Amino acid sequence: MKVLLVGSGGREHALAWALARSPRLTDLLCAPGNAGTAALGANLPIDAADIDALVHVAITHRVDLVVVGPEGPLAAGLVDALAARDIPAFGPTRAAAEIESSKQFAKQLMRQAGLPHAAGRAYRDAACAHAYIDHAFREPPVIKADGLAAGKGVIVPATMAEAHAAVDDLLAGRFGDASRTVVVEERLAGLEASAMAFCDGETVAPMPLSCDYKRALDDDQGSNTGGMGVYSPPGFISAHRSQRLFDRVHEPVLRALRDAGRPFRGVLYAGLMVNEGEPAVLEFNCRFGDPETQAVLPLLRSDLLEVLRACATGTLADVPLEWSDDATVGVVLASGGYPGAYETGKPIHGLDAIDDDALLFHAGTRLADDGAVLTAGGRVLTVVARAPTLAQARDRAYDNAARIEFEGRTYRSDIARREL
Repeated sequence: MKVLLVGSGGREHALAWALARSPRLTDLLCAPGNAGTAALGANLPIDAADIDALVHVAITHRVDLVVVGPEGPLAAGLVDALAARDIPAFGPTRAAAEIESSKQFAKQLMRQAGLPHAAGRAYRDAACAHAYIDHAFREPPVIKADGLAAGKGVIVPATMAEAHAAVDDLLAGRFGDASRTVVVEERLAGLEASAMAFCDGETVAPMPLSCDYKRALDDDQGSNTGGMGVYSPPGFISAHRSQRLFDRVHEPVLRALRDAGRPFRGVLYAGLMVNEGEPAVLEFNCRFGDPETQAVLPLLRSDLLEVLRACATGTLADVPLEWSDDATVGVVLASGGYPGAYETGKPIHGLDAIDDDALLFHAGTRLADDGAVLTAGGRVLTVVARAPTLAQARDRAYDNAARIEFEGRTYRSDIARREL
């Protein structure tokens, strides 16, 4: 099978790595890809947001399956455009992807499906939002941009004054159209977890739970980022409760989307807050998480290409999924200054120094003319280790992360520490 993989981050390199292990894969095209995917397939200089160009490539290269990594092309209707040309694609349609592209829509869906979730309201008018904060909350609520903001549109204020300021900041257009509407939401207690599942419109196939770290600095300090590290599985929710949450969360949402005429095919990702073993939904995403994918896919024993094809064709129930019982830890190496201003073009050293059993997923990287690997983004690499225990995986991940160097390199030192 010839596959076109859309995206350029660590998630896409992890997907490329897993797809390359399939005996059914004949050719892998990555648009645009990065320095890591270049070693597994052919990178194409096409922006992931260029829907027409992506469809043209899929047609001219006679692609058998398009795998869409980021949320942007999904929200823009890439899968719809491919379906119009009878090209199978892994990912939801634009209508189904609204579960991520509009938090307001997701809230309505959660209420309709009867899910436990963080209560909140959406506003376009600042005065109304301020009045809601003053009358409904005794402690600062969470303020969210309604639309897509690259994982950075959630503000967790420390004071009521900061909550009011966040409303003004977002509605003034901090994230453009994505924050023309804000969601004011109650703050839930507990620990966050990511629950991803493969879906084909009817069937839900759970993946192992994972936990990512959004803040830039240790002990959850600093600004929100796209994700600074991850581990799987979390110890604060049992295997029994893990299965139950997919029954309580993913199954009802899949039914609600189907009944609304928006059948969902792809990865349905629920961001959860878990308190004393009981989950409540914070938000939904319509794709693989990043960096969660880098930690979860190394646990998959089944053929990923078969699974993605089954999701795209509505035959997921016919494909058995097997997962390793190991644990994984991923540490993100970022450019100095991220998620604020940062420099790129820095040579990366030590890429060949990591252990054979460690995994290195590229994100913000590019190849120089002389073949050197340079930094090209905020999140540069994810170093992942797998081991029988979380403690062993953590030690190996940090041991290998320390061997890679580039000017301004920074990373958190506390990934998975709370479990140990």
